[in-house]
Amino acid sequence: MNGVTGRMGYRQHLVRSILAIRDDGGLPLPDGTRLQVEPILVGRNAAKLEEIATRHGLEHWTTDLDAALADPRWDVFADFAVTSARADALRKAIAAGKAVYTEKPTAETSDEALELARLAADAGVPNGVVHDKLYLPGLRKLRRLIDSGFFGRILSVRGEFGYWVFEGDWQTAQRPSWNYRREDGGGIVVDMFPHWNYVLEQLFGRVESVYARAVTHIDERTDEQGAGYAATADDAAYGVFDLAGGITAQINSSWAVRVDRDELVEFQVDGTDGSAVAGLFGCRIQPRTATPKPVWNPDLRDDRDYRAQWLEVPDNEVFGNGFRAQWEDFLHDLVAGRPHPYDLLSGARGVALAEAGLRSSAEGRRIDLPELTLPTGAEPRLQGDSADNAERADSADSAERADSADSAERADSAERTGRADRADSADDAETVGARA
Repeated sequence: MNGVTGRMGYRQHLVRSILAIRDDGGLPLPDGTRLQVEPILVGRNAAKLEEIATRHGLEHWTTDLDAALADPRWDVFADFAVTSARADALRKAIAAGKAVYTEKPTAETSDEALELARLAADAGVPNGVVHDKLYLPGLRKLRRLIDSGFFGRILSVRGEFGYWVFEGDWQTAQRPSWNYRREDGGGIVVDMFPHWNYVLEQLFGRVESVYARAVTHIDERTDEQGAGYAATADDAAYGVFDLAGGITAQINSSWAVRVDRDELVEFQVDGTDGSAVAGLFGCRIQPRTATPKPVWNPDLRDDRDYRAQWLEVPDNEVFGNGFRAQWEDFLHDLVAGRPHPYDLLSGARGVALAEAGLRSSAEGRRIDLPELTLPTGAEPRLQGDSADNAERADSADSAERADSADSAERADSAERTGRADRADSADDAETVGARA
């Protein structure tokens, strides 16, 4: 696990995902066994790595990435380090035959991101890219509505994301200073447009074009050492996205906006038969049959409570931590020898959208996005350097060949049990069947 000293790498990926799976006794598999996970922490700061390892009772940590990649004990390379160093690290991991699981953006350019996807496909290396927003309770409820046909024909999507990130002078900033320096890989477009790409394409349709305006509202900030610096990266972006099927999406992203909504991100979806507003956790709906009849009259105060006329979508299931849920899906796919749906090619599409967004802003015009594809490559596989791996792979293949309703039922049951088990502990965990 490379980059666990950072906020996301430590809190979401190490503590709330990998250690939570480990502490629950491993990941339940379809054949009734459990896959245990064991991390090795990798980074540049030995003192921080040692402190984290000691805090959580972990045996393995190192500042030597090359040595860790050369060690056959470790099956998965997971990267949560700074974006500017990610592509080189992923190339090394792919060359070493490791499965890779990474944060996004996967690279700084779309050409480089597509190259990584090609390298992994050519090497037959299993790969996954974090698509955490799809695992949010609010968006899972939204997916439920879409699959049920609730909206009829979907017309449009409107998204609002952001909050005020303090400048760092009299109030400590909530985000690291490199996020606001373009030369260090910062900027809200390169950070958030990859998210919006997978949310839009997975829920509504492929992004076919973008028109965006990227701006830097706060041009001076203060870093972690109290020194002022020029904020050279965009801290807000206003985008219009044309989706396959004729749907129009508009998403505002800003680190210079004060919040006046229920959650830090919200998506409103309007369709012929109904509308919904989904956030991180909640999702409200208004069906066609219960839509009020507003009438525009600026001469009279309108005392109707429009928000009260929406219905709350119930949970109807236990939602655990989204990062852990995707880790579990990735590990299930890894052991079963099947491709993970959210892969490096999907990551490349996200980088391509960010690149197109910045180009659109610079040139003041709409930019079309070609469809990115790869030639059919080898089947994904674990490196075959240990008897351990071979035994796991054989077991997974056998389970996959057992194409019976009984087997499918066990898989569903194990998945539900794993989700329910983790819900009680995911939020309290403070403290990769891969070993990561």
